[in-house]
Amino acid sequence: MAQTTETLPEKVKALDDADAVEAVLSELDEELVGLDPVKERIREMAALLVIDKLRREAGLESSRPSLHMTFTGNPGTGKTTVALKMAEILHRLGYIPKPKVVSVTRDDLVGQYVGHTAPKTRDVLKRAKGGVLFIDEAYYLYRPENERDYGQESIEILLQVMETERDDLVVVLAGYKDRMDTFFRSNPGMGSRVAHHLHFPDFTVDELVQIADLMMGQQQYEFEDEARDAFREYIERRVERPRFAYGRSIRNAIDRSRMRQAGRLYERRDELTREDLVTIKAEDIRGSSLFSDEDGESSADDDTAPGNQS
Repeated sequence: MAQTTETLPEKVKALDDADAVEAVLSELDEELVGLDPVKERIREMAALLVIDKLRREAGLESSRPSLHMTFTGNPGTGKTTVALKMAEILHRLGYIPKPKVVSVTRDDLVGQYVGHTAPKTRDVLKRAKGGVLFIDEAYYLYRPENERDYGQESIEILLQVMETERDDLVVVLAGYKDRMDTFFRSNPGMGSRVAHHLHFPDFTVDELVQIADLMMGQQQYEFEDEARDAFREYIERRVERPRFAYGRSIRNAIDRSRMRQAGRLYERRDELTREDLVTIKAEDIRGSSLFSDEDGESSADDDTAPGNQS
């Protein structure tokens, strides 16, 4: 059947929207290893938003879907990265004006004395307006054991804005699942405003090795075979130790391996080949104190630096 000039532009535009979303979803697949349940949920949400936009453009009744979300999971499982990709999807479909994410914690929202919390919270909301506000460890806003705590004031302001300004702001609450569950039970108004709950599963050892290969490739490094085996052993040991943060810990381990490689190469820096410069050897991995420290974890293996799968 021939298409009229009235319907053709709409269909071309819809195709452009879907293609733009598919591009973001493809980037998500390429940049994040594993997380299949999260990727599937993001794809379902994207499909809902595309169809909702088509309904509106066709003149059909379609109330704006609730877009506030909760991301639960351990540190380093990709929550921040997914928030950035979700902001791109929402922006490309016209749900938020800007593809930006403002990431904050309790300290950015809650004051230490009377009259300090409201302006701090409103300043953050002003900065995040038109984009996504990502509140990490959101449960720390609620501290009922402290009668002089001002976190409840911040929560009340957030509740109001999440309801009245949802056309201009999407809020993502992130943290450990059990603590977020407790937070929502204690603050039912917050839970009722969040429509999408995404849980980020822990990475397997195989997935962590894939993440390491991906990070190495992005920095133009590569493991020799023995080094990859050593890195797998490093991961198997590291996941049993305190403060393990998955993707973040992998990045930190790679950075320390690069430092050991640099120390190994420095003395003959005038005669190095390209292969020397890009290759991480087993000794660069096994130089970690993790292979010699049987009882504890030295400060050299702390995981405190930020990574790209947080």
